[in-house]
Amino acid sequence: MEIWQAIILGVVEGITEFLPVSSTGHLTVFAAFIGLDPAAEEIIAFNAVIQGGAILAILVYFLKDIVDIAKGWTIGVFNSDRRGREYRFGWYVIVGSLPIVIAGLLIEDYIDAVFNLYAVGIGAIAWSFVMWWAERVATQQRGEAHINMKDALFVGGIQVLSLFPGVSRAGATMTAGMLRDFDRTTATRFSFFLGIPALVGASALEMKDAVGGDLPLASLITGVIVSAGVAYASVAWLMKFVSNHTFMPFVWYRIAFGVIIIAIVAAGLVPA
Repeated sequence: MEIWQAIILGVVEGITEFLPVSSTGHLTVFAAFIGLDPAAEEIIAFNAVIQGGAILAILVYFLKDIVDIAKGWTIGVFNSDRRGREYRFGWYVIVGSLPIVIAGLLIEDYIDAVFNLYAVGIGAIAWSFVMWWAERVATQQRGEAHINMKDALFVGGIQVLSLFPGVSRAGATMTAGMLRDFDRTTATRFSFFLGIPALVGASALEMKDAVGGDLPLASLITGVIVSAGVAYASVAWLMKFVSNHTFMPFVWYRIAFGVIIIAIVAAGLVPA
């Protein structure tokens, strides 16, 4: 892998990881267009490792919140008289993360077997209609202070669907939050916090393959740095965007992206 290829994939990862548009689908298509084999183990590992950059970005962006939650949760575990909002929110993130961890371990091989760009295109289009429906029915009357354990279990359960091609982890969790009548900002923030354990786990599983593989260290470092910088800007932009806009632009984008993927694969421009 050349440095310029690592930069392109880092930019794609940084932009798409936390947007509800399927980062895996975008990385697969762009890797093919710049002359890489998306199915090669080292490219799959590279994509997982540059997620580390996205993780770093969200850790930095929400650092104060994360420290407060971790501190509140730790204090609450040992002192029941000091169990406040941060303590409860910590448990919501932990419990909400369990479904995808368990499902990932149980059906990882099956998901890998069915993954192809046709599935990504179909998944992107199909989930767009779920997002559209959530926009239609959500009351948005609940903020972060109203999150409870039922919400965590529901959003965490829906997050499992992101294992299937084209759905998108962010798309699944943001939609689930809307279906629980969260306002868009709350749905987006909760999606980010649930994303941290999921992304850390996925990246760690592939780290050994990338480090021990044939990928140049310079390309790995470049991809992570670029991904981190772009992801930080993407998160900052999205938090401002959802405070004043609906998710509908992402719905239309996903439909267009899904149609384009199916078309270019059918035309033989990119292997499925």
